[in-house]
This record gives sequence, structure tokens and C-alpha cells, in this order.
Amino acid sequence: MASFLSLIPPLLLSVLIFSGAVVARGDVLELGDADFDYLAAEHETMLVKFYAPWCGHCKKLAPDFETAATRLKGTVPLAKVDCTASPDTCGRFGVTGYPTLKIFRNGEDASSYDGPRSADGIVHFMKKQAGPNSVTLRREADLEAFVNHFDASVVGFFSGPNSGQLAEFLKAASVMREHFRFAHTIDMTLGLKHGVDTERVLLFRPPRLSSKFEESVLRFTETITTHTLRRFIRDNIFGMCPHLTNENRDKLKGQDLLTAYYDLDYLQNPKGSNYWRNRVMKVGSQFASQGLSFAVANRRDFVDELEEEFGLGASDGGDLPFVTIRTRQGFKYTMREEFTRDGKSLERFLEDYFAGRLKRYIKSEPIPEKNKGPVKVVVAESFEEIVNDPEKDVLIEFYAPWCGHCKSLEPKYKELAEQLYSDSNIVIAKMDATANDVPQGFDVQGFPTIYFAQAGKKDQPKRYEGAHEVKDFIKYLKREASHVPVVSGVREDL
Repeated sequence: MASFLSLIPPLLLSVLIFSGAVVARGDVLELGDADFDYLAAEHETMLVKFYAPWCGHCKKLAPDFETAATRLKGTVPLAKVDCTASPDTCGRFGVTGYPTLKIFRNGEDASSYDGPRSADGIVHFMKKQAGPNSVTLRREADLEAFVNHFDASVVGFFSGPNSGQLAEFLKAASVMREHFRFAHTIDMTLGLKHGVDTERVLLFRPPRLSSKFEESVLRFTETITTHTLRRFIRDNIFGMCPHLTNENRDKLKGQDLLTAYYDLDYLQNPKGSNYWRNRVMKVGSQFASQGLSFAVANRRDFVDELEEEFGLGASDGGDLPFVTIRTRQGFKYTMREEFTRDGKSLERFLEDYFAGRLKRYIKSEPIPEKNKGPVKVVVAESFEEIVNDPEKDVLIEFYAPWCGHCKSLEPKYKELAEQLYSDSNIVIAKMDATANDVPQGFDVQGFPTIYFAQAGKKDQPKRYEGAHEVKDFIKYLKREASHVPVVSGVREDL
């Protein structure tokens, strides 16, 4: 089919080739109920997007998916299935939400795709999926070429094709190939220069991150199983100070993490990129046992995040790194002192952090000078005073200025506040969640999100899940408030 399609002029690829068969618009194949099984089976590896035309997230993903398909053309095909037109195919593969991305191998559903959804991320991730689960190495040049890579490499050295440990290694590689690079050899002499004299697995960290502060090659010494090998890789792959990217950010940011942002470019300037990384590692090694992880990142990759989350502009720090800490609880800190080349400023910053002397960075609008309206305006800096007032029951709406649903709610929410205005025990409040940090304990994923913080139970805020009519809010407050509510100046019985 691929060779047949290549003979057709590009203009005709946007029309149906034959009844029930593949349609191609751009470089993304369009599959359906009539042709999915036999066309998917033609490809060793294929990424399939299951979508619905009305889905906003699908529309957002579409340009990146198309760009990735073009860049991966000839390596890994990308396809899509419209689940409103092909419900049988989507049902067979358990598609319940959109978009759903799955990796297929020779027509079989191999796994869900859980990689990045940017064009660069999809390309990087899917290139790893092409070819075998583990690459066979036959010569020393093969080994050197494999480990000389931007990402870490896991290589197994085995005594022969019938080795039981080789079989376990290949099994583990098939499970973890989406996340790590695997290769193996049955020529034990290839491992001699790395001290391998018996069956062994080695983890090679990326050569560009080689440093005197840590080992570049690590030995796995346990019996190989998927569980033990996964744990070894997970615990060691990043090392003391990895390169934070948009592709690995989710894995790294689940911990207390210090990051130094600067003009990092390992392709054009590897020596300069490691200059500041080595200083971070030198200082960080003094605090390695205190639970804080370290990373370096290209500031240009995170301009929006740094401005949004830390109030740092693209020019802050000049040519010097600027340093942030984000904890797993979401607490944020910034190093305001200039990063000195001897590392002393970073050392002082870390000493203050571990001593609890640093003031947390909180993104906040200014506290309103006047706040006498029925709906109290809350900003991050006033959240503790208003919402966490232990004597008050507080209903707070987290909104976004551009949110249509929030605008529809506004007059009803104001009417609710007016009806409860004479009740000094109840506060009706709102906060722009796009301009202020949302405190821990309040999970805001969409707008509007409404929480109730009861007096005396501020550590147990409850998400409001009811309807958005005034009567529904009042009914809820009658049930949940710690005091009998006063509505329109008249105390209501519970």
C-alpha cells in the first residue's frame, strides 16, 4: 500500500483512493472501520490518534501531530481514526476519551502513548519506537555509536543467544522501550574496556553530561527481571544534575528540584553548557543527602513558564544562570543574588533554603485597596487572611477572565453574595487563578472551580459540585456552613 500511495500525485491524496480504504490528507493516514485492521498490519510500528471532530483538545493537537507525521515520514507512520465515523474500531480498542493515542505494532495494540504531545516530543518519542526492542551490537564500533547518543543507553553483555538473562533482558526491553534505549551483544569481548568479565548490564549516561562529580557508566549487579532493571534505571538514569527538557520535565518535577536556567546548548556549545552545570554539581554535591535534586535547563525552552510561575523575564540574570526551587508541594523559591562563578552565592542560597530562611515566591496580584463589595476579591497574598480565616465560612470561586462559563456565573454569584451580605460569618469570594498562585489543597484544572472552606476546618476544603443557581448555592450553605446562614437579612432555619 505504501508503494502504491507513493505513485499518486499529492493533490489526489486528499480524496478516497477506493471504497472503504485509506485516505491521506497531508502525511497523516486516515483509517476507519473498513480498513484499519489490514492497513495497520502493514506497519511494524504506527502511532494512531483516535479523535472526535468536535473535541477542542483534538483540534489543539492536530497541527503538532501533522508536523510530526511529516518529520517521521519513512520512519514511523502516524494515523488517525475519527471515532464518530468509525465507532467499531474505537470501541474495540477501549477508546473512551479524546484524543486517545496508541502505539500499534504489526496491527496489534502494543501500548498507550504517554509521551509529549508537541511535534518535537512526538518525533523524539516515536523515533525510539522504530526498530527492535533492543538493538543487536556485533562490533565495538556498534557499541560506541550506540552509547554516543543524546539520551542514556542501557546495554546488556551476554554469553550467548541461549542465555536466560538475555531472555529476561529482552523481555524488560519490550516493556520499557518507550522510555529508554536498549542494546545487547553476545560478544563478551565488547565489554572488556568497561570491566565486563561476566554477564552484565551497564547504564551509559549521555556523553555530553560526563562529569568528574559522578560515574558516567553504572553497573547493574542484580538478577535481571523487568522490575529490578526498571528500578535500577529509574534510580540512576538522570544522575546528580540532568538536563531538564520539555520531554523529561514531568519525570523530574515530581520531586524537590533546584534548576539553573541559562543559555544552554549542547549541540552548538557543549563545553560552555557544562561550565555552569559543573558549578551547580560542585555546590550541589555538598547537599546531596538532604533530599533536593538538581537540574540545568535552557532558559529559552522555558521562557513562558519562568515568567508565569516565577515572574522572571527573558533578560533576568543576563548571561548568568538564574536559579529556582520548586518543591513537590508546589512551594517556589528564587535566588535573587547574582550567580557567582565561584558558586558561593548558590551555596548561601541553599544554606538559607535548608535553614528555612527563604521567603517563598508567590505569584500574586496587588491586594485591592478597596474590597467592600459583596463578592470579596482574593489574591494570593491575601488568601490566608480571607479564605483561611478560622472564624469564617468561605465560598471561593477560582475563575479566568476569558472564561465564558465564569462570565455567565458572575451575576448569579454576585446576587448570592448580596443575599448573604448581612451575614458576618459567611464570605463569598473570588480569585483570578490565572494571575495568582492557587494554594495547596485546592485542585483547579478548569474554570470556574468553586471550593467551600468551612470555619474551623481550613485544612479540609470541599469542592462544590452543585448547580450554579442562587438557590442551589444557598441550599448547599445551609447544609455545610458552621453557622445558621442569614439570607437577605433574615436568619434561615436549617
